Amino acid sequence: MRSKILRTLNVLLVEDEQNLSSLLKNAIGDCFHSFRVKSNGAEGLEEFVRMKPDIVITDIMMPDTTGLEMAKEIRVISKDVPIIILSAFSESDKFLTAIDIGVVKYFIKPFDPDELLEYIGSIQEKFENKVIMLDDGFSFNLSTGSLYKNSRYVSLSKNESKFAELLIKNTMTEDSTIKKLLWADEDVSDERLRTFIKRFRAKTSKDLVVNLKGCGYQIKRP
Repeated sequence: MRSKILRTLNVLLVEDEQNLSSLLKNAIGDCFHSFRVKSNGAEGLEEFVRMKPDIVITDIMMPDTTGLEMAKEIRVISKDVPIIILSAFSESDKFLTAIDIGVVKYFIKPFDPDELLEYIGSIQEKFENKVIMLDDGFSFNLSTGSLYKNSRYVSLSKNESKFAELLIKNTMTEDSTIKKLLWADEDVSDERLRTFIKRFRAKTSKDLVVNLKGCGYQIKRP
């Protein structure tokens, strides 16, 4: 279960030491769906807004915008995303500030990359409500709107992602609800909806979405 969940997660590493960022990416990057690297807090914040990562790992001391300053800005945007701080030395005042911001872990350099990976694995319960296991090896990350098949990413359009999330959040979803969410004020025919679902099944599995005749659709779970 742990490896399946980790492989659906997107990680953002913000670190100005190129040797360390390269080491971490090479050592543990392949354990996740994506592992993006930025070299300062300003770039890191921009990337956070763009990619909406599941985890942020950041150095505490960087030029321009520090890791703590970036973490404060991230907390305004998201109260829940785990933030892990890296530091070359332990400073009690910065440590206390990190706690106030809501940093979940503080690693003192040098450290073993496996320790970092082990820690992320230990907090997997934080992601279990975000990563929904579906039938036939599929899983869906609610925080990023991403679908996976046996931990491999399945590319979906924006509407297809909305469709999957809608079915996951409801036991059964009526045709009218799907049309309203996906096409807003458009007058959508039943044929257009059937064509959309047919294409979704072609990308995923013909059995993943079930048509409950006269009622609507549901998504299959294990």
